Amino acid sequence: MKGVKERNGERVPCGAKRHCHCGLDPQSPAKEPNDEQQSNTEQGIAGQARNDKFCCSDNMNKHNILRNFALSRHIMRTLFLFLVFLLPCAGLLAQIDLDSVVVTTTARPQGTTMERIHQGQGRRSVDVTGGSIEALVMTAGTGVSSTNELSTQYAVRGGNYDENMVYVNGIEVYRPLLVRSGQQEGLSFINPDLTQSVQFSSGGFDARYGDKMSSVLDVTYKKPKKTEGGFTGSMLGGSVYFGNTAGKFSQITGVRYKRGTTLLNTLDTKGDYNPSAMDVQTFMTYAFTQKISLNLLGNYSHNAYDFNPGNRATSYGTMDSQKKFEVAYAGQEKDRFNTLFGAATLKYEFSDKADISLQVSGFQSGEQETYDITGEYWISNVLGKDKETIGTGLFHAHARDQLHATVYNVALLGTKRGGGHTFLWSAGAQKEDIKDRINEWELRDSMGYSVPQNDDYLRMRRNLSSRNNLSSNRLFAYLQDTYRLNRDVGLFGFTAGVRAGYWDYNDELLISPRASLSFIPAEAQQFKFRLATGIYYQPPFYKELRQILIDEAGNSAVVLNKNIKSQRSIHIVAGGDYTFRLRDGRPLKLTTELYYKKLDDLIPYYLDNVRIWYAGDNTAHGYATGLDTKFFGQFVPGTDSWVGFSLMQAQQYINGKQVDMPTDQLYNFTLYYTDVMPDFERLQFNLRAIWAQGLPFSAPGSEYQENFRAPAYRRVDAGVSYRLIKRIWLGLDVFNLFDIDNVSSYSWFTDITGAQNAVPDKLTGRQYNIKIVGDF
Repeated sequence: MKGVKERNGERVPCGAKRHCHCGLDPQSPAKEPNDEQQSNTEQGIAGQARNDKFCCSDNMNKHNILRNFALSRHIMRTLFLFLVFLLPCAGLLAQIDLDSVVVTTTARPQGTTMERIHQGQGRRSVDVTGGSIEALVMTAGTGVSSTNELSTQYAVRGGNYDENMVYVNGIEVYRPLLVRSGQQEGLSFINPDLTQSVQFSSGGFDARYGDKMSSVLDVTYKKPKKTEGGFTGSMLGGSVYFGNTAGKFSQITGVRYKRGTTLLNTLDTKGDYNPSAMDVQTFMTYAFTQKISLNLLGNYSHNAYDFNPGNRATSYGTMDSQKKFEVAYAGQEKDRFNTLFGAATLKYEFSDKADISLQVSGFQSGEQETYDITGEYWISNVLGKDKETIGTGLFHAHARDQLHATVYNVALLGTKRGGGHTFLWSAGAQKEDIKDRINEWELRDSMGYSVPQNDDYLRMRRNLSSRNNLSSNRLFAYLQDTYRLNRDVGLFGFTAGVRAGYWDYNDELLISPRASLSFIPAEAQQFKFRLATGIYYQPPFYKELRQILIDEAGNSAVVLNKNIKSQRSIHIVAGGDYTFRLRDGRPLKLTTELYYKKLDDLIPYYLDNVRIWYAGDNTAHGYATGLDTKFFGQFVPGTDSWVGFSLMQAQQYINGKQVDMPTDQLYNFTLYYTDVMPDFERLQFNLRAIWAQGLPFSAPGSEYQENFRAPAYRRVDAGVSYRLIKRIWLGLDVFNLFDIDNVSSYSWFTDITGAQNAVPDKLTGRQYNIKIVGDF
C-alpha cells in the first residue's frame, strides 16, 4: 500500500512518480504550516500555490520575466483571456500546456460538498454592495444567481432567497422579513472586515447544517493573534475595524456605515433619497484555562430608508411599439429595520480529540414600513411625429406595517476524533415569538374610473391587513461522522449523518438522513470526485404560513395556516475537481457538478422585487436539475480570478399545470478577473461580470402562471486600485460600466383600451465611486 502525506491537515495518498519544475523530490518531507499560515492558505487557489512547496528561485525568475512583458503584450493577453473565458471548458483544457503537479486539498474539505471561497482582493474589489461576502458568493459560489445589484440576496439552483442558510461561527443568523426592495436592504449581517474564512455549499451539505433546501454559507470570524486594524471610505459609506490580543483575551470589533444616495439617484424614479445603514459588531474570546474558553458574538444594526419621490420617466416596449411611462409624485416613505443579536459559546476541551460546548443565542428584530404616496401618471406612444397619450390615472398607496420577531436558541454540541473518524453531535431547542401588523391599501383611478370599477361603492385596487401573533417552539438534534480511508487505489472520504427536528406549531417530526463520498485516485491526484445525497426539509418560519383570504367586498386579510407542512427537497449531487498548473507554476482548477433536486410539498410563491409572497399552502411539487462549472486560476501570478457557467431547469406543477419556478434561469455566466500592471505592481485592476437569463413574471391575478420573461440581466463592474504607501490603496470603481438597463420587477397600469401595461422597474445606471482602503 502506498504511503500518505499530510498536507494542510489532509491525508493525501502518494501516487505514481512525479516531478516539479524546481527539481525537488516530491517524496521529501515538507514543513507543515502553523495555525496562522493555515488560516491564510485555506482561502483558495492562491493559498494552494503558496503552500504547495512548488515554487523556488527558478519559478521566481519566470515570474520576473512575466512582469517584464511589454504593455502591448499585456493588453493582448488580457483580451485573449476574456475570449478564452467564453469557450467551453473542455476546449480550454485541450489547449493548455500542462505539467505534473503535487495536489493539495484545502479548497474542499474531505468528504463534503463545502468549498472554500477566496476573498480575492478583499475590500479593494469592485462591489456595488460595499464589499459584502454575499456579493463574493454570487460570482465565486457554484450554482449561485443574482439579478439585483442593490440586494445581497441570491438564489441557488432554482431555490428562493429564503432557502439559504447563513452561519457565523456556527450560529445561524437571520435577515429582515419586511424588506421588499433592494433599496431598503442596507447592510448584510456578515462583516467582511472580521472574516477569516468563507465556506459555501450549493447542495448536498452535511447534517450539522440546519433545515433549508438550497444552500449554506458558513463564515468564521478572526481570533487576532496580534494587533490589527483597517478602514475603508467611499462614496457609498465606510468601515473601520480593530483587533488585538492581551494574554487570555482577544477581540475584533468593526463598525460599518452605508449611504447609497448617489447610487439610487441613477434610478428612473427621481426624488430625495436618504438611505442610511450602520452596524456595530464584535467577536471576543477569553480562555479561562487551557481547557475552558468563552466566545462572545454581538451585533447591533440600524437601517433607515427615507424617500420623497419627485417624478419618474421610463421608456419601454419594442421597436414597433415604444411607450413612455411618466409619473408626478407627492408624499413620502419612511422605513426602519433594527436588529439586535448576541451569542455566547462556552467550550470545554477534554483533550485535543474531544470537546463539548454550550451555545446560547438570541435575535430580536423590529421592522417598520410606512408610506403615503400619491401620483398622477401618463402612458404614451412615442413612435411617429406626435406623442399620443393612451392612458392616464391617479393613485394613492398607503402602508403602516410593523413586525417584531424574537428568536432564542440554546444548544449543546460535541466533537470526538479518533481512529480516522470525526464525530459531531448536537441537541437543542429554539423559541420563536412573532408579532405581525399589516395595514396596506392602494386606490387607483384610471381614465376617470376607480379600478376595479364598481357602481355601488368605492373599491381599492389592493388592500391587505394582518393582526397575527405566533409563538412556537422547535427541538432539533443531529449526529454526524466523517471517516477517511486510505487504500492502494486512493483516498476515500465518507461523511454520513442524520438530522431530526420537531415543531410544536403543526406537530411535525422530521428526519433528514444525509451522506457524501469523495475519492482522490492514487495514480491521478490532480482529480477529486464526490457524490452527495440527502433529504432536506424546510420548516416554515413565518412568511410561508401566511394565507390571504378575500371576502365578498374584495378585502384581503392574512391568516396563518396551522396545517402547513415542511417543504422537502431530495438532493443528488455528483461532481469533481481537476487541479493543475501552467508551465510557470501558476495553479488552475476546474470544478464541475451535476445535480438533481426532487421537490415535494412546495408552497408556491411569486417575487416582487426581493419580497417573496407565498400562497400559504403545500399545493405544488417540482424539480430542479442542471450543470455548474467553475474555472479558478491565477492568470496573473499572485492574483485570483474565476469564471463560471451554469445551465439549469427548475419547474413546478401547480394543480397539474407545469410552470417555471420564479427563479428558473436557463443560463448564468459569472466572471471575476484580477490583473496587475507589468513593471508597476502598485496598480491593480479587477472586473466583475454577470450575464444571466431574465426571470419569469406574471400579470396580477395570474401570479403562478408565467406570462413573459424579463430581459437578460447583464452587468459589468470594473475597478482600479493604486497603492499610495505601504498598505493604503486609492481606488476608482465604475459600476454598470456599459450603462445597461436591467429590470428588477414590473409595475402594472391600465391604458385606454383596458390592456394592462407591464412597466419595467429598472435598476441602477452607470455610477462612479472613489474609495480609500488601509490596513495596519
